Amino acid sequence: MNIDEKIKIIKEVGKEIINEEELRKLFSEKEHPIAYDGFEPSGKIHIAQGLLRTINVNKLTSTGIHFKFWVADWFAMLNNKMGGDLSKIHTLGEYFIEVWKACGMNLENVEFIWTSEFIKKHPEYWETVLRLSMNATVQRVLRCGQIMGREESTSNPSAQILYPLMQAADIHHLGADIAQLGLDQRKVNMLAREIFPKLGYVPPVIVSHHMLMGLTQPKTDLTGVEAAVAKKMSKSNPNSAIFMTDSVEDVNSKFKKAYCPEGIVEDNPVMEYFRYIVFEKCSKVVVERPEKFGGNIELNSYSELEEKFVSKEIHPMDLKNTCAKYVNELLEPVRKHFTTNQHAKKLLEQVETFNVTR
Repeated sequence: MNIDEKIKIIKEVGKEIINEEELRKLFSEKEHPIAYDGFEPSGKIHIAQGLLRTINVNKLTSTGIHFKFWVADWFAMLNNKMGGDLSKIHTLGEYFIEVWKACGMNLENVEFIWTSEFIKKHPEYWETVLRLSMNATVQRVLRCGQIMGREESTSNPSAQILYPLMQAADIHHLGADIAQLGLDQRKVNMLAREIFPKLGYVPPVIVSHHMLMGLTQPKTDLTGVEAAVAKKMSKSNPNSAIFMTDSVEDVNSKFKKAYCPEGIVEDNPVMEYFRYIVFEKCSKVVVERPEKFGGNIELNSYSELEEKFVSKEIHPMDLKNTCAKYVNELLEPVRKHFTTNQHAKKLLEQVETFNVTR
C-alpha cells in the first residue's frame, strides 16, 4: 500500500485532519506510526464506541498503524464516573475490551494500556504534566472542559484543570504520532500541538473521527464542533443510543421511534447509521417492502440509498425497519459472546448491577 492509498483510508476515518502534509511526512518516515485513543470506562458501551470504533480502528491498522487504546481508569475517576469507584471502573474497562473482541476488532496491531498501571511505572509522567501546566494559562486549559463532557462553570471540580494537562501528557508518554480521537477532543489535541514545541516534543497529527448522531431529533441552533458534540448519542438518554448488548426488541423499538424526516438526509440519524455502519459492513442492502408499496429495493451503495431516499422512493418507516434489521445482525455476535463466554457473561452481569448516572 503506497502513501496515497494510506491517506485515502485515513480520510475515511478522519472528519478533520491536522494536517495532511504532516501525516504524509509521517508515513514516509515510519512504516508503523503509533495512533492512540483514550476511553473512560463508564456505563454500557454504545454502538459508536463499539462497532463504529472497531470499523475505524481496523481501517487505521490496515495502513500499518499500531493502535494504542488508553484505558483511562484514572480519568474516569477524575470525571466522577461510577462515583469515582475504581473497582467498578476497572470492571467496565474489561467489559469494553470484551465488546471489541466480540465485534471483530483486529487486535494484532492493537494494544490496551491501563492509565493507572502505566503512570505508576512511569513517575516521570508527572513532571511532564507540571511542565505542560507552566506553558498553558488557566483559561486555555478550562476551555478544554468539553472533553470531560462539561461546560465551563465555577462549580466544576479542580480536576477540570488536571484532566486536559494529563491527556496532553498521554500523547507524549505513549509515543503517539497520531491523536486519533473524536471531534469533541479537538481542543485538548490542539493544546498539545501548541505546547509541545516549547518543550521540545514533536506535536501529534490530529485525526478526528466523526461522532455518530443520537437517534432523537438533534439541536440545530449550533455550528461546527459544538453542533457535532450536541448531536452525538448520549448514554444519559437511552433512546438516543443503541447499546452493544441491546436485545433485538430494544433495537427495533429505538429505531421505530428514531427521528427520520422524509426525504431529508442532513441531521438524519438513520441515514448516518447506513453511511457509517451498515454500508461499511455490508456490500448490499435490501429494503424489504410489501408488493403494494413497490416491493423490495436492492441497494449496492450508500449514495444509491441517499438518491432514492431524497426522491422519496423509500419511506422513512421502511428505512428504519431495514436499518434495525441490519444493525441487529451486526450486534448478534456480541450478544452471543456475552451469553456463551463465561468471563464476558459475568462482566455484563456486574455492569448491569451498576447504578449508572454518569
